[in-house]
Amino acid sequence: MVVSVFRNIGANNHSNSERQPEDFYATDPLAAMLLLDIVPELDNIWECACGQGHLAKVFANQGKLFKATDIIDRGYGTTEDFLQNNQPYHNGDIVTNPPYKYAQEFVEHAISLVDTGRYVCMFLKVLFLESRSRKELFTKQPPKTIYISSSRIICAKNGDFNKYTSSAIAYAWYIWEKGYIGNSIVKWIN
Repeated sequence: MVVSVFRNIGANNHSNSERQPEDFYATDPLAAMLLLDIVPELDNIWECACGQGHLAKVFANQGKLFKATDIIDRGYGTTEDFLQNNQPYHNGDIVTNPPYKYAQEFVEHAISLVDTGRYVCMFLKVLFLESRSRKELFTKQPPKTIYISSSRIICAKNGDFNKYTSSAIAYAWYIWEKGYIGNSIVKWIN
């Protein structure tokens, strides 16, 4: 019983099957469309864990994509290890669904790369809010807004949306604006 509860909430150590080795769980493009509705000022977007381009293609179709990269060539974007990129100040916004096991590193690194006033938007589990190790991140660099998806958006292992048609995991867009000082605001989307 306990294992099934943890499995349903997406706990990695209680999974019924092996996690995808590179933590590739593609995001339903709906998430990108919702993000552009709630933060329409996003521009010059670097999608830094683009996988097969599910989010990046939406941004490209809206004329907002600067570049799309991923550590592995999955047929879209260019190959680059985001966490190893140390070119300061991307004059745009960074948006992605990062590999969950490196989510905090992606957030911190993205914030270090953007100019003040630019956005870092990460599509993460609602559970990302809890953790002693992330408390310091949320204290020093609080997200400006967290948009919780009121209906479940699917993240499909290996991008196989035909196999994964529903989700037991709740996700949210975490929106950081570099330089923001204040309390995080929680809102709901869809």
